[in-house]
Amino acid sequence: MIIESKAPTRVDLAGGTLDIWPLYLFHPGSVTINAAISRYASCTIETNGSRHIRLVSRDIKRDESFPSFAALLKTKRYRLPLLAEIVKFFQPEGGFTLTTDSEAPAGAGIGGSSAMAVAICAALDRFTGAGKSKVDWIHISRDAEAIVISVPTGTQDHYPPAFGGAAAIELPPGGEHRVELRVNLNELERRIVVCYTGKPRQHGINNWEVFKAHINGKRSVQHSLERISDVAQSLRVALEAADWQEAGRLMREEWSFRKRNLPTISTKKIDQVIDGALRNGALAGKVCGAGGGGCVVLLIEPEARHRVESAILEAGAQLIPVTIDRHGVEVISR
Repeated sequence: MIIESKAPTRVDLAGGTLDIWPLYLFHPGSVTINAAISRYASCTIETNGSRHIRLVSRDIKRDESFPSFAALLKTKRYRLPLLAEIVKFFQPEGGFTLTTDSEAPAGAGIGGSSAMAVAICAALDRFTGAGKSKVDWIHISRDAEAIVISVPTGTQDHYPPAFGGAAAIELPPGGEHRVELRVNLNELERRIVVCYTGKPRQHGINNWEVFKAHINGKRSVQHSLERISDVAQSLRVALEAADWQEAGRLMREEWSFRKRNLPTISTKKIDQVIDGALRNGALAGKVCGAGGGGCVVLLIEPEARHRVESAILEAGAQLIPVTIDRHGVEVISR
């Protein structure tokens, strides 16, 4: 048997970091706005008729093997820890080879590891017959990532891979939930540009530093996240009203407050890309994910696309052509 799955990555437009428990509890009404994009993480499971388990990552060219699931459980350190931790959740009985691949550039900040985790969950769920829901996959993915990187993780990265589309991830006490944005996805697609500026230095550590500063009572960080929360709520309204000028203003405001949280969130290259794009007709730009490098998402007027893309290339960044994924994770078996 062969099982194949793939899940989209995402761009976050506002409200990131607030999805990490318990930060959103301190900012009532918190919401994260994001959209699934057509850069995919994929997973293939092929049974082998034995108890042997092999894990393979094509994009980072790494693999490891175990004579059985019991042997995997006893292993103390993994070459592919995210894959191994998710396998543990599903407790498979038979042997298989699990192979992953990713279209996201290294350290892109577009939720590549989260999309990978959701794709793995979908494939393993089909393989084991676990019968878990997409929301279960999201929480398994979140927890597996936290185990691997040893810092708290949020959930906003996992909803676009699971469901696709554009959404508000509402963050009330008691747990988050997804509400689909009432926005014309064709119009939003025409107004999004994504580019890659380089590999981040910090990965999830930027979020961890902001998290610690907030919990430790740093007033400037608490104020910035409060303003980010307010802006994200307003951006949701602007997008649903198709008020693109206001949406751009709000994204610019969100980015200005986000940069105040930590010096390493932006870089010289990120600033050059965003500043050049704004001078050439972009409405707004912000880093994707925790920052420090990776991808930038820009909101534009459609007629400015050529000028904005030329400015991005002139700044030394790489254009990442994307559409908005409408379906989320898909699984087939044969």
